[in-house]
Amino acid sequence: MEFMWLSLGMLAFIVVVLVLIARGHPGSGADLVDWKPTRSPETEAQLEVDDVQQMIEAQNEMRRRRGAPDLTEDDAQRMAMEDEAVRERARGPRRDGPEASGAERGD
Repeated sequence: MEFMWLSLGMLAFIVVVLVLIARGHPGSGADLVDWKPTRSPETEAQLEVDDVQQMIEAQNEMRRRRGAPDLTEDDAQRMAMEDEAVRERARGPRRDGPEASGAERGD
């Protein structure tokens, strides 16, 4: 039984020491391991814009083959908003908003 208490005590001691070291370190954990993000948020945003443009170009190529008119970015955005509205309607009414809770009003 003593071995179990000694093992648990040593484990707790190690955890406490590590927490104290972490609290005392002036930087963050990322500084300790010299971690830096691979891409900046600006790069991510530019890649997203490029992806959308490539998808629109691919759609337009297929539409030209069929003889349909080209899509613009506004058309693609409108279609995406329509799809999102359809998904929202399919989910049904949300029950987590303040208007959904009748308990506060005494309903």
